[in-house]
Amino acid sequence: MAPSSESADEPPQARNPAAPTDTKGILHPDEQAKHRSLLRLPPSPAVDRYIEWYWAVRWDLRGRPPYRAEVLSYPSVNLTFERSETRTGGFVNGVVTTKFIRELSGQGETFGIRFRAGGFGAFTGLDVGSFRDRAVPIGDVLPDAASLTERVFDAPTAERRRLVVENYLADHPVVADPTYHLVLRIVDAMATDQELTRVDQIAERFDVPARTLQRMFRRYVGAGPKWVLRRYRLQDGADLLAKGRTEDLAALAAELGYFDQAHFSREFTTEVGMAPLEYAKNSLRFRNEVTAKVVRTRD
Repeated sequence: MAPSSESADEPPQARNPAAPTDTKGILHPDEQAKHRSLLRLPPSPAVDRYIEWYWAVRWDLRGRPPYRAEVLSYPSVNLTFERSETRTGGFVNGVVTTKFIRELSGQGETFGIRFRAGGFGAFTGLDVGSFRDRAVPIGDVLPDAASLTERVFDAPTAERRRLVVENYLADHPVVADPTYHLVLRIVDAMATDQELTRVDQIAERFDVPARTLQRMFRRYVGAGPKWVLRRYRLQDGADLLAKGRTEDLAALAAELGYFDQAHFSREFTTEVGMAPLEYAKNSLRFRNEVTAKVVRTRD
């Protein structure tokens, strides 16, 4: 991307891509891994102020039942280039405020670009709230990207596909946006500081009126600050449960900022589709199956 003036005062977190091996947000991660492959690639320094990572999913379930892959999505817009029995093309995927479900069947693949929270809105200048809970053909949003889908699929590897996308992005220099810098700082605090559980705390810490905060988040992120806070805490809870944290759900709920265990259990069950302990047991069962398979293979 052509250099812009937004570097000297850029928040440091915008320079460090998230760990590509992190499975947070992926529900039943061990189970999902049995049905599809997942590869993540970091962005180049030229675009990492807007893009968190590139990702590639492939599956081949021919002769096997379809599988419902479930995700508690991040507050991010994703560009996806998909080729499967049910959908083919390039899409702009807005923030998904409910559990995201994608049925995998037959054979297929997706190459995606996950923008940072607020990144797509800053890069394009568009109101990201208009894409919430929707997938829109890429040409309807970025008219000059109509041929990008074909060029992405013509590239033989994920690394070459990343290069195709970054060459496209390089033709679109972006003007410095101080409001986006502020959004990045706020979202980073929401994601990492579990003591932040209310919008009024955010407003006070960053000296931003609550109504201004709401407008900023709709325009850049695509969902309100209260939802973003809840989603990060819920992702944290699902991740810890999947890793075996079950000994004290009341303590876990308190750590995540919930009023009590009942509040956490209700919200978790509503969003994930099963109670916390049931989810943990299901995750443990598949993790044990994976471990047993690895041991048998080594023997």
